[in-house]
Amino acid sequence: MTKFENGLEVNKVTERKKGNSYVFMGVSSCGKSSIGAAVAKALETKFIDGDDLHPRANIIKMKSGSPLNDSDRAPWLERINDAVYSIEQKGEQGVIVCSALRRQYRDLIRQNNSKLVFIHLYGDFELVKERMFARKAHFMPIELLKSQFDTLEMPATDEADVIQVSIDGTFEDVVQRCINAINGEA
Repeated sequence: MTKFENGLEVNKVTERKKGNSYVFMGVSSCGKSSIGAAVAKALETKFIDGDDLHPRANIIKMKSGSPLNDSDRAPWLERINDAVYSIEQKGEQGVIVCSALRRQYRDLIRQNNSKLVFIHLYGDFELVKERMFARKAHFMPIELLKSQFDTLEMPATDEADVIQVSIDGTFEDVVQRCINAINGEA
């Protein structure tokens, strides 16, 4: 274990973790991007925000205020799948952020990728709502948060590649829980 100046404890990338991708998933405002970025920094590994992988057509559609449908998401999920594949093939390690709310989305990301782990950041509606309202320069209508919870298909017991991590606690606590889970110490 290496203790970093911020107090986080991590193991350096080991041979068994080379090629692994960790997809941080969950509803909006659960901390996927900030926690994922902090974990990637602590592990000294690649960080990819899945929002940056949206095709141009999706960006244009979202900017116009129209929600994406499953047909729109398919090429985006394929790009995330490709990023996971690239990390595995290069023997790197990476953290990718993607809501992956539905099982079919997770299954698309899993296709032909064997070194993939989903880190499901979860909390109850009230906790996530509280965090959503505390965010600066970001406001999401409460109706959209409700729709995220309605869309979420909790990972099933047969999804052995999903690790559940509660977001209850401080930011540092949650980041450390994620690192511990990745290191098999959860």
